[in-house]
Amino acid sequence: MAGRSKQWLLIGAGAIFGSLTTAALLKILSRKVGKQQVGRHSTDFLMHNGMNGKENPAGGGRTGCQDIHNGLLGFDLEDEVVALLAACVRRGLKVLSAMGAGARADPTRIRVADIRESTNDPLSRASSAMVPKIPFLLVALALLLAPPYRSIAGATDTLESVPDLQRAMYRNIKSYPCVRLLNLSGEIGCSNPGQEKVIAPIVRFKHSSDELTRLSAVLLPLEKLEGLLLRISKDMDFAQKVAGVLVESDGYRSKSLGFSPAEKFPQAAFAPYKNINYEWNLAGSGIMSNQYNFPVFLLSPETKSVVQELAGKNAGGTDLYQVIVAEFDLVMQTTKSHTHDSGSCLKEQTCLPLGGFSVWSSLPPINISSEKPSKSILMAVASQDSASFFRDQSLGAESPISGLIALLAAVDALSRVDDLNELKKQLVFVVFTGEAWGYLGSRKFLQELDLGADAVNGLNNTLIEQVLEIGSVGKGLDQATRATTFYAHAGGDSPVTKDMLKALQNASDSLGSDNVKIKAADVSNPGIPPSSLMTFLRKNSSAAGIVLEDFDSFFTNKFYHTNINSSSIAAAAALVARTLYILASGDVTVNLMTLNSIKVNVSLVEELVGCLLSCEPGFSCSIVRNFISPSNTCPSHYVGVFLDSPDTRYPEYADDTSRFVWNFLADKTSKLKGSTSSCTGKCNSIDQVCIGAEIEGKGRCVISTTRYVPAYSTRLKIEDNLWHVIPASSLDPMGSVDPVWTESFWNTIGLRVYTVQSGTYDRLILVGGVGVTVASYIVTIVTKSFLAKAVKND
Repeated sequence: MAGRSKQWLLIGAGAIFGSLTTAALLKILSRKVGKQQVGRHSTDFLMHNGMNGKENPAGGGRTGCQDIHNGLLGFDLEDEVVALLAACVRRGLKVLSAMGAGARADPTRIRVADIRESTNDPLSRASSAMVPKIPFLLVALALLLAPPYRSIAGATDTLESVPDLQRAMYRNIKSYPCVRLLNLSGEIGCSNPGQEKVIAPIVRFKHSSDELTRLSAVLLPLEKLEGLLLRISKDMDFAQKVAGVLVESDGYRSKSLGFSPAEKFPQAAFAPYKNINYEWNLAGSGIMSNQYNFPVFLLSPETKSVVQELAGKNAGGTDLYQVIVAEFDLVMQTTKSHTHDSGSCLKEQTCLPLGGFSVWSSLPPINISSEKPSKSILMAVASQDSASFFRDQSLGAESPISGLIALLAAVDALSRVDDLNELKKQLVFVVFTGEAWGYLGSRKFLQELDLGADAVNGLNNTLIEQVLEIGSVGKGLDQATRATTFYAHAGGDSPVTKDMLKALQNASDSLGSDNVKIKAADVSNPGIPPSSLMTFLRKNSSAAGIVLEDFDSFFTNKFYHTNINSSSIAAAAALVARTLYILASGDVTVNLMTLNSIKVNVSLVEELVGCLLSCEPGFSCSIVRNFISPSNTCPSHYVGVFLDSPDTRYPEYADDTSRFVWNFLADKTSKLKGSTSSCTGKCNSIDQVCIGAEIEGKGRCVISTTRYVPAYSTRLKIEDNLWHVIPASSLDPMGSVDPVWTESFWNTIGLRVYTVQSGTYDRLILVGGVGVTVASYIVTIVTKSFLAKAVKND
């Protein structure tokens, strides 16, 4: 402090608690920095002011701010010094005020904050002169018995400012929350039970069967989470002791167990067949579909070890006075407003519907103004979103992002083929979003086709002849045989579907030495696995379609909606590209030289895997940066909430993945590649789109039929900026089982850890306070008796 004469601290105090706090701080600072650095307003004067509120702390009519530039000043925060504080603020002086306790001795509620956020402080309503003397003794005792402060792991040790003090007291923990989602029948996901933050000591579990002796924040590996949540649902006594859950981030790497929060038959209600009890996802626990009235956070890899160390200190029990707690800030607006379903929360505007934007593109571009008869449509589809127990950790690598990457690589391979205009069928590529939450993308896409919306101008529902969907294709490689095997799950047994199976086999044969095999799925399967093709089959049961997967009768990946092999994806992309070319050629004999020239760029596949499935490089990779300015580096494929106008052609709030896919498809399916026609958002011609517009100086107009399509529940409509739930339409067979998913609003979400007084220490303070009170009473009686006798004798 002596070496930094330009820096000082102005301390204001309120009532007894604040005055005592100021006195203690002034005494400590006097010892630390020397009395010559402390302002001329002494501790005795401060206490006199705090008790009587009559002295002028500025003295002699001065402003007070003139007297503190050399050191520290202590004074009481009362009405008459508000002007003094305002003058100090105008002069740029930082004010730290020790406010009153409001008769609430709860140390966990003491924090450093803006004075406007203070609560329970009566100074603005009552005079400090009315404070009784006994609390003075109790607070004085508390200050005298206060243990030495120790910062938590990772906090700063040098205090030079209020932010330094905050960082020393609190450690913010990077983490990913489980949040509250709602549907027409209720709620799922996680939330604080009320309107306040949840605070509890951290206890580490090695097994989900461990016991708790008090309300605690449970820390455990991800592979133990399912067991813990199931136990909580069955044991109410145990559940009442769980304040929150902290999950260590690398538990899923224990491959022997597997972790899948989805159901054993994800979204079974949408299946186009009756056997909805079939188990496609053997590892599915279904915990993602339950409601938890306590916070659950997944720790990031870099903060996991910090929290483990803090839990270890609590377990050691060596510190009688302190305990390390976790503070969960996961208060949901729907909980505060008591709107516990999608209908009520949309009406009260405490939530928003899940949704985003799907993308479709055609190769070659469709001439919308042409009078020639339209070709039949061969459609290749994939999904870009995934569901996860933790909102911002929805990578969904195996399902469905591996299929998305294979589709993008197949488009790239086909874009280099000459004479695509000669094909008998029109190639259309669609990337749906919202599929993990009631097939929002595919259902809205078909509804837009029925309505003839601008978003699907150029397409005709009756012209869709075949649909090839690319599902989970990241685990097809057998490391032992080096063969890559995929399974074709057919939606029906029509001649057109058989043509698709034949085309897949021909494409497999053409790959020869690449050893890519195709097999028909087991006939004992109840039907196609969970996929967007279900939407097409529910719309038209005779629709011809195939889902390409890396499994036969059940998911081979134990981590459904989790973690792939780029070689397997590249093989799937090559198989799809050649199959599409064969099918689009119709009954024309395929030129083998042209077919063999369709090759997948393996480097592109590897780059897309790094871009879409990891944080290194994530969306900072060059191929993404060439098209968009991403909002985040780490990709998250959670669908999010729908914020744009439904009829917009250029959405403002499309997520990073949708915007990248739109630009990528527009570029690969375009004419005039390498055009120098610059743009910043829109092009003059209706047949053109502007790609790379987000990158300054790189926007260019190209001829491409690439469009965004809104993706949200078909049972929702927006009027006057308000969402309304409408009855299911007969044109939407899935509408009757649509949950209508929404996500609750919240103010902030956060997790931090810090040290508080232990219960043992609180009890010690209580006993000491009672002792002082009794002693004071006895002294008062004895003194009164003594004085009475003395007066009588006089």
